[in-house]
Amino acid sequence: MTEPARPSPRDSDRVILCMKWGTKYGPEYVNRLYGMVRRHLSGDFRFVCLTDDPRGLRTEVECHPIPELALPAGIPERGWKKLTTFEPDLYGLRGTALFLDVDVVIVGSLDAFFEHPGEFLIIHDWKRPWRITGNSSVYRFRLGQLGGVLSHFRAHQADIRRRYRNEQAYLSAYLHERGLLAYWPRQWCASYKYHCLPRWPSNYWRQPQAPADARVLVFHGTINPPDAIVGTPWRWRRYARPAPWVAEHWRE
Repeated sequence: MTEPARPSPRDSDRVILCMKWGTKYGPEYVNRLYGMVRRHLSGDFRFVCLTDDPRGLRTEVECHPIPELALPAGIPERGWKKLTTFEPDLYGLRGTALFLDVDVVIVGSLDAFFEHPGEFLIIHDWKRPWRITGNSSVYRFRLGQLGGVLSHFRAHQADIRRRYRNEQAYLSAYLHERGLLAYWPRQWCASYKYHCLPRWPSNYWRQPQAPADARVLVFHGTINPPDAIVGTPWRWRRYARPAPWVAEHWRE
């Protein structure tokens, strides 16, 4: 008798997680992220935002406080708060969570992000692919199943912050050592900076374009979706002409 196929997550088990804190991103980022997910993910799902300020968020968004991490005051922002998504009991949430940064732009179906095999999946770093480090703009895991990530950080916080530049470097190393680290298919998650902007000097006359097979565009560095829409003189070799097509996706 053959082994039955592993079932896909039920719609009711799917959770979209995001996180917003501070003043860098307003509520429109979360609201537009919800709109993009709703257009690109079939079936039902829960959309949860961990935030220090739920004002202005649409009613479909479930809001919860960001769990306390007890970081020292005044340290540089390195994304460490994201590690709280691995709480053993995150507000009673169950099922499979897909974490999305609030500044990503979704341009294709998300269905396969819940179907691709693996215990933990993350973007493989584009700039230095020989390293194991992932980019945590998009990652997936089973809620409550990887609590060791967080408990280890809490127990060794000072040493970890000395050894790793940011949360995604630590997260990648921790899960790699335990044989749990895997990456999304490379074409699914594209960098706006590396994959959409034309090479110099053609960036001065060619409009940025999304790769044909991309599903999520990641905005890392200094350019964000509003900048992409209107264009930016951001660094002479990285000058970007306006990309109005971004606005067709980045909307509620």
